Amino acid sequence: MLDNNTNGNQLVAVPEPHRVAVPLTVPRWEPEEPVVPLSHYLWIVKRHRWKILSAIAACVIAAVILSARLTPIYESTATVDIDRRIPSGIVGQEAMQSVTNDADQFMATQVKLIQSDSVLRPVARKYNLREHEKGIPDSGPVKGAAEETPVILKKLKVTRPPNTYLMLVSYRSPNRQLASDVSNGIVQSYLTHTYSIRYKAAAGLSQFMELQLEELRAKMERSSAALAQFERELGVINPEEKTNIVSARLLQLNTDYTKAQTDRVNKEAAFNSVKSGSLEAAQVSSQGEALKKLTEGLNDAQRKFADVRTHYGDNHPEYRKSQAQVGEAERLLKSTQDSIARRVEIEFRETLDRESMLQKAVAGTKTEFDRLNARYFEYQTLKREAETDRKLYEELVRKIREAGINASFQNSSIRIADPARPGLKPVFPDMPLNVGLAFLFSSLLAVGAAVLSDVLDNTIRDPEQVSRTLKTVVVGSLPMIKNWRGRLMPLAASDNGGGERTPSTTRSDKNLTGFDEAVRSLRNSILLTDFDRRLRSVLMTSASPSEGKTTVAVHLALVHAEQHHRTLLIDGDLRRPSVHKFFEISNNIGLSKVLLHGFPWRDALVKPRPEADLYVLPAGPVTRRSADLIGKILPQLLEEASEEFDLIILDAPPLLGFPEPLQMAAAVDGVIVVTRAGQTNRSAVATLLHTLSRLRASVVGLVLNEVHKDMSHSYYYYGYYGKYYRESKTDGRN
Repeated sequence: MLDNNTNGNQLVAVPEPHRVAVPLTVPRWEPEEPVVPLSHYLWIVKRHRWKILSAIAACVIAAVILSARLTPIYESTATVDIDRRIPSGIVGQEAMQSVTNDADQFMATQVKLIQSDSVLRPVARKYNLREHEKGIPDSGPVKGAAEETPVILKKLKVTRPPNTYLMLVSYRSPNRQLASDVSNGIVQSYLTHTYSIRYKAAAGLSQFMELQLEELRAKMERSSAALAQFERELGVINPEEKTNIVSARLLQLNTDYTKAQTDRVNKEAAFNSVKSGSLEAAQVSSQGEALKKLTEGLNDAQRKFADVRTHYGDNHPEYRKSQAQVGEAERLLKSTQDSIARRVEIEFRETLDRESMLQKAVAGTKTEFDRLNARYFEYQTLKREAETDRKLYEELVRKIREAGINASFQNSSIRIADPARPGLKPVFPDMPLNVGLAFLFSSLLAVGAAVLSDVLDNTIRDPEQVSRTLKTVVVGSLPMIKNWRGRLMPLAASDNGGGERTPSTTRSDKNLTGFDEAVRSLRNSILLTDFDRRLRSVLMTSASPSEGKTTVAVHLALVHAEQHHRTLLIDGDLRRPSVHKFFEISNNIGLSKVLLHGFPWRDALVKPRPEADLYVLPAGPVTRRSADLIGKILPQLLEEASEEFDLIILDAPPLLGFPEPLQMAAAVDGVIVVTRAGQTNRSAVATLLHTLSRLRASVVGLVLNEVHKDMSHSYYYYGYYGKYYRESKTDGRN
């Protein structure tokens, strides 16, 4: 028969008419990152509170004892004030140096300088600090070699308060006076060393400059001699002034030469005009006035001669007189004209000669000027070199004198502001601090260890963990009972005087009341769950032995039979049967006989308690061959028994490692997995659930066995059962 699930699950073949397909409740297990609430960590602390408090108390007590036994250490501190405004020298540039913005670098340099070997070595030798700090042996060759190593004082501390120019030099020692002396000695050694290195640096610089001074003096003398020799060769006192005179003369000659050229051009034009014989040209010359008068006289004589010739004729004495006057005037005019021509020529020749002379003078002066210019550049080079050597020599002499003065100057920019004094109270050990730190760190470590142990715990503990990690449900939790086996076995029938027999009345109510109530809760959780159909057969199994599955199966069968339901308990553990031990019944006939020899299973049933509708089918004699027949006969047996009994509980061997529990799981209506809280590994249960899912077996859920209220915050109510019953009995007596 096939049953089709409405949720879309696969069809499951059911050979028996009473079985239907049940959806798989547990898919393939996949680990996921757990989300742990904060309350869980608080519960962890509460659970391990006594261990945590014990660890904290032990650490605090140990801190107190150790602090009391330690040698007290005293600390003395000397304060050094550094004034950056005071210059490092009293003369020269060092006296005018301004404060630079390098306070942090400067102070860090001073801190390192105080911790240097040159500062610490004199103090260490004076107070034998290496032996006090156990830095070297007292004697022997090793001590001699160690003396050459840098001195490092482990108990020395040099600090700088923020935003100050102060340095605190502190030293610790069991001897109060020694701590004070060492701090003051280190500060004094630091001041001495600072002055020493500055003096040595200045002295070294002066020595180096003195060596350079001799060479510079010789160089200055050579350059001065070369300049004097050049001036002697030049023949002047100041070549620069000579050059200026030549420049002025050349400029004047150029001006005169230009004028001479202009005059020559004018004279040459006049000469050419006069040379042509033109009277007008002669008149415009420099001699034109005399010639102009003679011309006017000639004109008057000719006009008068014309009148005389007109009036007197050619033979009249006046005619001859006038004619003679005209001839004389013409002769004078001709003579004057010739004289003017000669004078113009002479003036032209003179102007031409003057121009030629000026041209030669300009050329000569220019040649001299060029020669002086060429020598002037050489002179300037020699002069600059001589002046540079002289200035450098003078500057070097001044520097040497300043370095000598500044080297002897005791700078007061570094001074002791507050000397160290012996301490009144030891700074180590600090009892309150040590106790506080011990309390703090021990608390953190104890709580961390408790949380870490819980995180590393890979066992099943509480329902929330099962639901979160295994994706299944916990149908019941059974509390832990002290002396478990002695308390729960046997369960033979006994009478309490009133004819009523129950598991709780046949044993100690004080110890087992909680367990009985938990079994009843398990019964109701299984039977009242809303399954697709009523469970008629249930398999009780576990992942590994000693999980308590048989005990749970026995008590579950008992409490179910108390409700007057016909209950069948089958011991399916054919390898290590134990159900018969709980009821103190015979195990000679049982399931193994039914499987091997076909013995009627009804004839093998035993009713251990007449008042309860409980029947037990023991396992029978132990044999391995009977386990191979379970898959063939058990389904038919369960089918027949389900018609007569309301519930069949099959106690099976551990599922992991044995084959028959797999066949049993496929034959029953539901499988209940029993685990021991805090003992069973989650991986084993996950493997078991995965195996059942492959078999398409219906897993009802997990049962957590042997739980107690300290195992998880989910079990806080387990301590209420005994208290509730005791209060009920007290109320009844009243």
